[in-house]
Amino acid sequence: MTPYIQRRDKLVRRFAEEGIDALLVTSGPNVTYLSGFTGDSSYLVLTKDRAILISDPRYTQQIADECGSLATHIRPPAQKLLEAAAEVLDKLGTRFVGFESAALTVAEFETFKTLIPSISWKGAADRVEQQRMVKDAGELDLICDAIGMAERAFVVFRNLLRPDDTEKDLCDAMEQYIRRVGGQESSFRPIVAVAERAALPHAPPTSRTVNSGGLLLVDWGVNGGLYKSDLTRVLDTRTKSTFTDKGDATKLEEVYAVVLRAQQTAIRAVRPGVQAMTVDEAAREVIADAGYGDYFGHGLGHGIGLQIHEAPAIRPHSGTVLQPGMVFTIEPGIYLPEWGGVRIEDDVLVTADGCEVLSRLTRDLSDMRAFA
Repeated sequence: MTPYIQRRDKLVRRFAEEGIDALLVTSGPNVTYLSGFTGDSSYLVLTKDRAILISDPRYTQQIADECGSLATHIRPPAQKLLEAAAEVLDKLGTRFVGFESAALTVAEFETFKTLIPSISWKGAADRVEQQRMVKDAGELDLICDAIGMAERAFVVFRNLLRPDDTEKDLCDAMEQYIRRVGGQESSFRPIVAVAERAALPHAPPTSRTVNSGGLLLVDWGVNGGLYKSDLTRVLDTRTKSTFTDKGDATKLEEVYAVVLRAQQTAIRAVRPGVQAMTVDEAAREVIADAGYGDYFGHGLGHGIGLQIHEAPAIRPHSGTVLQPGMVFTIEPGIYLPEWGGVRIEDDVLVTADGCEVLSRLTRDLSDMRAFA
């Protein structure tokens, strides 16, 4: 039995408790998760005993290659995707249909109600996403592959880094390095920020050069084909000639040490049965106790997988209970206006008795010197 059949079977077993006899899957990542099909503009219909992929002639061969045993409805060019889905649901005789309320627009939903008025609809935002939180062995392998590619890309980045490189040049270069080491593309547009610009957690790249500041924040990730990785490191770009302000030199070591301690504390808090907000609180308390509580303004982490941001969310008030197989980032940060920012991000796996850090890049600031 393929993992896709196992995933569909697990989902279908919940139909009775929800009072539905079919599920219309319209989210692209969820269609991929349940079928293995990687194209777009396609829906999946699930019933207790059938799975039908609704697509168009552009993908006939791709569907045969990726999920050849799956039943299909290939719509003709004159038929719209919503019309094709309505036709399939009508022929199946379904009466109570679940749909993805976070993936279907109001206009699309209204169209469905007009096309098949006999159906009673039941929306939910995260039926499939809840299942996707716990990765199977195949998914873990693909995530680890994406992490390994990201780490190799960073080695190239460091080796080719030059003092007069700009943030924009380095963003573009990182995307090239990611493809060079085997990645399909970046998980997201890399963030490369010099000195005080690192105080912007999602700093857009500029013409600012590396040698105009004492630190360089790099946030990058790899899409290995389907599954993603996400890492952040801070490079110490000071040279002997820039050690003119001992206060600034001390500040980097101080802030970095607090962020690293916060991350280590959070990682130790990760284990099955713990609520996600408890892990967030563990890191946030370290930063607050050091006097920087007002300068950590985002959640501690997020799930990674088919999407670069997915469940579970590791943030305040998140009641999600951690389970073995969940993979997410741990990325505390301190962002000081007019000085800079430090964020350290790694990807972790919840294991049966604790946590495994999947990323292996050094987190020791003394090993993160960019230049002699």
